[in-house]
Amino acid sequence: MTKYIFVTGGVTSSLGKGIIAASLAKLLQARGYKTTIQKFDPYINVDPGTLNPYEHGECYVTEDGAETDLDLGHYERFLNTFTSQANNVTTGRIYQHVINREREGAYLGKTVQVIPHITDEIKRRMTLLGKDNKFDIVITELGGTVGDIESLPYIEAVRQLKWEMGEHNCLVVHLTLIPYLKAAKELKTKPTQHSVKLLSENGINPDVLVCRTEEPLYTELKRKIALFCNVRIDAVIEALDADTIYGVPLEMMRERLDMICLQKLDLPLGTEPDLTKWKEFLNKLRYPKSKVTVGLIGKYVELQDAYKSILEGLIHAGAMNECKVEIRNIHSEYLTRENAAEKLNNLDAVIVAPGFGSRGIEGKIEAIRYVRENNIPFLGICLGMQMACVEFARNVIGMPTAHSTEMDPDTHSAVICMMEDQKAITQKGGTMRLGAYDCELDSSCKTAEIYGTTHISERHRHRYEFNNEYLQAFEDAGMLPVGKNPKTGLVEIVEIEDHPFFIGVQFHPEYKSTVEAPHPLFVSLVKAAKQTQERRNSDNARMVFEDAVTEG
Repeated sequence: MTKYIFVTGGVTSSLGKGIIAASLAKLLQARGYKTTIQKFDPYINVDPGTLNPYEHGECYVTEDGAETDLDLGHYERFLNTFTSQANNVTTGRIYQHVINREREGAYLGKTVQVIPHITDEIKRRMTLLGKDNKFDIVITELGGTVGDIESLPYIEAVRQLKWEMGEHNCLVVHLTLIPYLKAAKELKTKPTQHSVKLLSENGINPDVLVCRTEEPLYTELKRKIALFCNVRIDAVIEALDADTIYGVPLEMMRERLDMICLQKLDLPLGTEPDLTKWKEFLNKLRYPKSKVTVGLIGKYVELQDAYKSILEGLIHAGAMNECKVEIRNIHSEYLTRENAAEKLNNLDAVIVAPGFGSRGIEGKIEAIRYVRENNIPFLGICLGMQMACVEFARNVIGMPTAHSTEMDPDTHSAVICMMEDQKAITQKGGTMRLGAYDCELDSSCKTAEIYGTTHISERHRHRYEFNNEYLQAFEDAGMLPVGKNPKTGLVEIVEIEDHPFFIGVQFHPEYKSTVEAPHPLFVSLVKAAKQTQERRNSDNARMVFEDAVTEG
């Protein structure tokens, strides 16, 4: 029988429930248990696909084309296994399903209520991944904070499941905060006590408490928390602030979180976790031998979560190259031809990030022009690839009005246009080209060398594409369409042949980068950045030497 672990949060949001859930899953996986994680979000949107990145961070896309919460990216990066549409559920999706069934007459004329109809649907979704015994343990992260009105149906559903399944088949891990008052030089447990009390009032007594803290929890404090919160002292887990999220699994292993959960679920401990590769990755991450600076050009740079997967992909690639990647965020809305050199000249590589809409577009185009002309390594992702085509058309091919119909519907030089199968679509949510698609590479191109194969599959999220009417003009001018979808001929990858590293991709490589398998495009970009830095340092040293000889 599949066992279930629920991760709830209290006191405040953004404590890191997703990281704790992913860390616990990693440890259970390392002990030999088939484990997966799912996220239940309390907002009424059907999915985060229509949410502004400032509202909810990036929208993560799974292999099967689901637009999901960014925490699913953490799950995949930690476990190195794919998630799916079933791994992310929202209140909007729950209510939509129940209302549709009511319209079909499925409830036989009964009054449809939160209990039992909404909670029954929540429970069905919570146990869906465990139905065929594909997984030994299913971990469910509940979004929001205990006490939120919108979270109440989920808490009630968990209460019912605990009662139905029994104590050894279902447990609750509650993440809370132990604030440190610097003036008093004291850790305070009262917020945690109130959080657990609130959870208990809703019928759930947590089995394990994970306590986020800036200072270590001494034994007497753990005993106090255990006494007032009605848990065993060994089930009070210290979660000190970490220098990197990738250090959390080792901290949770030190605190025996996995062992305590397995004991409570009446499961054998399995094999001792072998985290050798994970530790090697951490050592490379913490003790780099060099450093490069990569510019991230985007219009949501004020919120780091808006480009979370890109930033994590660069961390993975940096560790692979034993190199610290310092990110310089550059807001494309304030980037112009006049200040491009000032903002970009000391960068070792540049990524132009994905996005939607016309705000900041000209800044992205100027950044691409500068890196193309100055031989700075460049990776354009989705919209970044499209704007690379626009820039090339304007400044190399000689089409000054070239643009995308997304930004200029009336342009006479639409090098980027809406995909044919998107033109009749009016509904926004979940209707883009989403999920994994195949791509065939030219065997002689740089990208094929990077991947080590000519057949790849990558995840997409877009409505617009390269206009193949201009294909010949681009090839003649030196921007080559080196990757295409084998079924539709859609251009997926472009390269400039006489540039050290200039690659634009229509897909999102960042979605598939993990700790154990860093994405080759990011690894190669960081490698190219190191080479650029070495070349610049060599040129500077030569110039200093020549000046000294001249003065001598």
